[in-house]
Amino acid sequence: MGTRSEPEGKSLATSIFGQGREGEKALAGTEEPALVGVPSDHLGSAIAVESVSKVYGRGESALVALDRVSFDVGFGEFVCIVGASGCGKSTLLGLVAGLDQPTRGKVDVRIRTALMFQEPALFPWLSVWKNVELPLKLQKVQREHRREIVQALLKMVRLTGFENRRPHELSGGMRQRAALARALAQRAEGLLMDEPFAALDAITRDVMHQEIEELWEETGFTVLFVTHNVREAVRLGDRVMVMSSRPGRILTEIRVPLARPRRIESPEVAEIAAQIVDLLHREVRLHGTGPYR
Repeated sequence: MGTRSEPEGKSLATSIFGQGREGEKALAGTEEPALVGVPSDHLGSAIAVESVSKVYGRGESALVALDRVSFDVGFGEFVCIVGASGCGKSTLLGLVAGLDQPTRGKVDVRIRTALMFQEPALFPWLSVWKNVELPLKLQKVQREHRREIVQALLKMVRLTGFENRRPHELSGGMRQRAALARALAQRAEGLLMDEPFAALDAITRDVMHQEIEELWEETGFTVLFVTHNVREAVRLGDRVMVMSSRPGRILTEIRVPLARPRRIESPEVAEIAAQIVDLLHREVRLHGTGPYR
């Protein structure tokens, strides 16, 4: 990871997590849960997906969404998944999140994760502040620490001044930024992100790319990030997993050797993204599912 100067004063990561993982334990007043049942061949993996298939329905009407998908995500790694619409990216993320079970294969997740949906999924009767604060209340974080954390998160996602607004009073992009703040407030060890910035304007999206990258570098989070935006994947990821059209398989894995921080408009990012787009175009033409954008 690239080097960068530290911000003045207390960092956002410190505000949210305390002084590293030990500070997180002290803040919440609890100890880390023991990891049990970890397969010996995946001791270096935060997430391990082994020959996973997902089939909906039975008989002639059965729909194979995923077919023998296998990959690992290392601790502290930022992995992006790209593919055409309907290839099973969101289905795969739901399996990792534990929202559904694979038809065949195995998903091992060794970290606590928070899921950020395509839709904000905020509680409509709660203010922005209370939506973000809720995970901290459920974790029994002390009130003074809750206030500090929520303030830091809302500042990060540029929602300062909108603390008392309810979701219906916000734009779509603002609601998604509030959802990001709430996901971060869960203080999990990994983020599962399903096209979280698709609704944001280009400038705000670039800012969020930078903030997510800085938070990831400061905390050592593991991130599994699903997106249609190939340049976004190259901008953010250590690796990019490219999925086939349905049934979803992993076509290839592309490591991104570029130093951080990166710029989404840089020629280096564009060159790697063009290679991925060419691969996706060939895949889409092969299966007759229309152009990839």
